[in-house]
Amino acid sequence: MISKWMKACCLTAALVASGYAAAQTYVVGAGGTYRPFEFENNQKQLEGFDIDIIKAIAKAENFDIKLINTPWEGIFATLGSGDRDIIISGITITDKRKQMVDFSAPYFPAEQSIVVAKDSNVNSLAALKNEKVGVVNSSTGDIVVSEVLGKNSTAIKRFDNTPLMLHELFEDGVSAAVGDVGVVKYYIKQHPEKQFKLVPDAKFERQYFGIAVAKGNTELQEKLNAGLKKIVADGTYAKIYQTWFDADVPVLPAQ
Repeated sequence: MISKWMKACCLTAALVASGYAAAQTYVVGAGGTYRPFEFENNQKQLEGFDIDIIKAIAKAENFDIKLINTPWEGIFATLGSGDRDIIISGITITDKRKQMVDFSAPYFPAEQSIVVAKDSNVNSLAALKNEKVGVVNSSTGDIVVSEVLGKNSTAIKRFDNTPLMLHELFEDGVSAAVGDVGVVKYYIKQHPEKQFKLVPDAKFERQYFGIAVAKGNTELQEKLNAGLKKIVADGTYAKIYQTWFDADVPVLPAQ
């Protein structure tokens, strides 16, 4: 009688002989503190928009991933050392970072947005000149609003995080707020009773998140781009976006 072990060995040999290769496994680093992009659930597992995106890309391109919670400080160094193959952690694509790593095509528009009550008359960045405005301390929103109102303006109220800022907006402690569009959209989805709306402005710099790989790893970069293109085309990207944010699915730059 042939043992199960021998049967398994024969099957493995047959698969190898036929040219079958096991799916490649890539180690993916992601932070666990940037809700809703990546955060730890109660089981200490990573979840979020970024996590769903990288899982969908891996499925589309037939590779496996191993997710590891990786602190933001030093996250880029893990690519250079080989400890991580991929990092996806709400990383804004910048020229400076392009010198250290290679990025995938953009997968999320990450500009700032104004948040106000639905009955507010604020319709632009310039209209904030006569308002008390909430920002997250030292954030991009803080920089933008400081340029409009003046860095030392008493009309700027600074907070430690977005939920605190938006709660103050709900309580009428400020009449407008400026923050990262993704974080704000997620908050609005979680708190529909607060009746907020977003006010875009062309003066906000258009930025994008990208998935990073080690400098020169063109093969993996191309896999990520191919997978991203597939999940956009088949509607998977839109479903993930709507799960975490809203129905206003962005059109990503052409690859």
